[in-house]
Amino acid sequence: ISPLPLLLPYPDVRVRPSTKLANAQRSRYYTGTMFSFRTTENCTRTAARTGWLSTPHGLIQTPAFMPVGTRGAIKGVTTRQLRETGTEIMLANTYHMALRPGEQLVEKLGGLHKFIGWDGPILTDSGGFQVFSLDELRQIDDHGVTFRSTVDGSWLRLTPQRAVQIQNSLGADIIMALDVCPPAHASTRQMIDAVRRTLVWAEQCKKAHQRPEQWLFAIVQGGLDDDQRYTCLRELAAMDFPGYAIGGLSVGEPPPQMHRILQWLGPALPVSKPRYLMGVGRPLDIAEAVACGIDMFDCVMPTRNGRNGYAFTSTGPVRLKNSKWTQAAEPLDPACSCYTCSRFSKSYLRHLFVAGEMLGPILVSLHNLHYYQEFMAKIRQAIRACTFADWLTQYRASPAACSGPNGPEDI
Repeated sequence: ISPLPLLLPYPDVRVRPSTKLANAQRSRYYTGTMFSFRTTENCTRTAARTGWLSTPHGLIQTPAFMPVGTRGAIKGVTTRQLRETGTEIMLANTYHMALRPGEQLVEKLGGLHKFIGWDGPILTDSGGFQVFSLDELRQIDDHGVTFRSTVDGSWLRLTPQRAVQIQNSLGADIIMALDVCPPAHASTRQMIDAVRRTLVWAEQCKKAHQRPEQWLFAIVQGGLDDDQRYTCLRELAAMDFPGYAIGGLSVGEPPPQMHRILQWLGPALPVSKPRYLMGVGRPLDIAEAVACGIDMFDCVMPTRNGRNGYAFTSTGPVRLKNSKWTQAAEPLDPACSCYTCSRFSKSYLRHLFVAGEMLGPILVSLHNLHYYQEFMAKIRQAIRACTFADWLTQYRASPAACSGPNGPEDI
């Protein structure tokens, strides 16, 4: 089945006048204890859009980036520091939280927000990504997945119903349906089976969901196979979930192949629902995905790279362990106003890494998180000003676009 009927013609969009993000506008879109999603501006030359996602724990400006706190913590960063980077929503993982400390304990102590000391929105992944990442420690069948615990070697059974039950107990604002995330090199038979199970499990997750104050998102799988992606999207759209995610990308395929899928799949997702691209975190890939109509992103890159002395900056990536920064008196990024850049030099930050001081990973992680949130703010500003297409062209040619594991600095 060809996806082209969903692509052409593009919807006729109208651009609203650009408005400042003042408290009055924020209160206009915040519904308190209710969920809502509304797009506010649309780019006429791409599928990029801005919007407001209202949750019981606060309002999120989209496009939005979600830092990953797999075990209920952004590594090396307090929730107060996280808020100061401009972060509005964070992510935690169902599989890891179920292993330790267990969802029953979290629920007993007041839910995930209270347990981790974060009063903003939270999204929990279903554990479907671990089907991909822990392939040597799991057994999959039509009814669910059995994992060997990474903590103590015991077995954990995760069915669609169990995945939803765990997330209902944790109490996140947005929860995800259990899916099967196949590797990029999966065979056609494996891809068909993954999509079939993802569709059956999505329906089972929806039936098992018990808390209306949580939004349950479905996940479109299918790898790089257009037909399987379209089949999965069509069937999930008919189930009418509150939001839709794209999974199974950035799992080993070259970026151009990912971009090709997004160019037709992003605009084809239900226009009135939030669109979430899972696990994609290179700034260039985020910008390209925004142009395809994506609203939400998550990735471990800001903090994982930060812990390893890799900083994202407006002039390109900085590897602080490189000896050329030994006597560098300038900040990481002269254009950055974060705590790290306003107080410390590259020389000092390099010293912290060479000396094995834990402050180094903390300071660079803080900078990277701030960089990502400022990056998303620039994207939103460009969309509102009707200049996003030109901004994207300029960004592609900039040194900052080389940041990330697939950029020239990593060759």
